[in-house]
This record gives sequence, structure tokens and C-alpha cells, in this order.
Amino acid sequence: MSPWSVSSETGVLTDVLVCPPDHYRWIPTNTIVRRTLAGAQQPSAMALAAQHRELVQALEQGGARVHVLPPEPHLPYMAYTRDSAVVTPWGPVLCQLERPQRRGEYAGVTDFHAGAFWRKSSAGTLEGGDIHILKPGLAVVGASGGRTDLAGAEQFAAWLRAEGWEVRVEVFDEHFLHLDVLMCLAAPGLAVACLDVLDADFVAWLKAHGIRCLDVPYREAMALGCNLIALGKDRVVSARGSARLNAALRAEGLTVLDPDLSLFTAGGGGPHCLTCPLKREE
Repeated sequence: MSPWSVSSETGVLTDVLVCPPDHYRWIPTNTIVRRTLAGAQQPSAMALAAQHRELVQALEQGGARVHVLPPEPHLPYMAYTRDSAVVTPWGPVLCQLERPQRRGEYAGVTDFHAGAFWRKSSAGTLEGGDIHILKPGLAVVGASGGRTDLAGAEQFAAWLRAEGWEVRVEVFDEHFLHLDVLMCLAAPGLAVACLDVLDADFVAWLKAHGIRCLDVPYREAMALGCNLIALGKDRVVSARGSARLNAALRAEGLTVLDPDLSLFTAGGGGPHCLTCPLKREE
């Protein structure tokens, strides 16, 4: 049996998995990083380590125990721990990554969890950045056909539906990489979302379930503006570069911890991507 359990995106985060960026480098696997590589040099190891330390300090300041996944030299995007496994109320699910450059990440994650998975993705592809466990009994899985395809999304959805959950599979354009580029939950009943892009029916579905959206314009979303992680008790970790959104979140009464993560957002991942929640308390 796994000790890990997550029933929502907004419960109090007590344990989280990160991976140091010892071997991180930008690789042209998504729209965001291809734009970055067109006009920038690879970041230095020292600068990457400093920014990642800021993230870890913010998580610890929020009261979370930070667990470390040992990095491997041939897996530069292992720092984005969100994608290779996702924790559900019944334990972790091993995902099936789409990009060849990332498929080897399954090994370290399997070792960390000692093989104690609730389920293992085996149909199509499934990545954690597309999975949002909104609240107990409700989830959405993004399916762009890029990182997560319909087969992978529907397999995961079926597992939760069998437990009595309502699960929506939301189709969007693979230009946006993962659903967490377009939306994340900041607090119970409050999401940050790119309303320019998200389907109006999906936004209405969220509203019907008591979740309203703070709008993040397309340009800010593509700079990972939506990509934040809730710590619970109206606290979030959101990248410092998301200044306008962070001000809006503070106006909502939230406490915002804002590490500088510019070198990671330039590679296509922000606080949500860089963290895999292991345990939350509702």
C-alpha cells in the first residue's frame, strides 16, 4: 500500500516530490521552448540550481515536506516531476510519457514509489500535467492528442468513474502542451485560466461545479502564467514573472509565494510542472 493520497488540487500540501535540475537543459520538445531556443543560450547550472532552491524554500515555507527524486544525466526534463506519475485518493498512477526524451523517467519514479502504484497507464499516452483532481469526486483530464491522447485520458477517467467520480475529458490544441498551461486551481472554487483559449462549455462546466476563473491572457499563459501550485489554506506558489496575476491573487485574499523560475518557464514548465504532490490534507 502506498502512503500517498491526493483528493484535490487545493488541500493542504504536506508532502511533495521534486527533482534537482542538475542535468536540466532546454530541449525542443514543445512550442514554448522552441521559441526560447531561437533567441537564448542554455542556462547555467548555477542559475538553475539557485532558482530551484527558491522553489523548494517556498514549498517548505508553506509547510510541505520536500522529497527528492535523484536526477539522471540522460533525462534533462526530469525536473518536471508532475508528468511521470500522479497521485490519486487511492495512491499513485504511473503515467505513460509521450516524448521519447522523457520515457526513461518511469524508472526513477517506479523506484521512489517502490512499485506501489494504484494503476499504470497502458493505453495511449498520459501525462500528469493534463490531470486535475479538482476536488473530491471531480476531475478533468486534458487530451490534446500530443502529450496525452484520448485513449490515455479515457483510460484514466474510467478508473476514477469506477470509483463514483465525475470526470470530464477536455480536448484542446496540442500547441498548449498540457492543460496546466491553460488552467490551474489556486484555491477551493477559484481557478486561474486562459479564457481566450478554453472552450466556453468547459468554463461553464467549471462554474456549474462552483469554480470561477481569474482570466490569464494568452501571452501570459504561454509564459506559464496559469501554472501555479496551491499549498492549501489560501496560499499558492506562483512564478515571480506572473506579476499581474499574482497581484490579482493577492487581491482575492491569497498569500502568494513567488520564486523566480524564469529559466524553467522558458523551458515550458512552472511551479505546477516542477512539483508532484504526494499527500494533501482536506
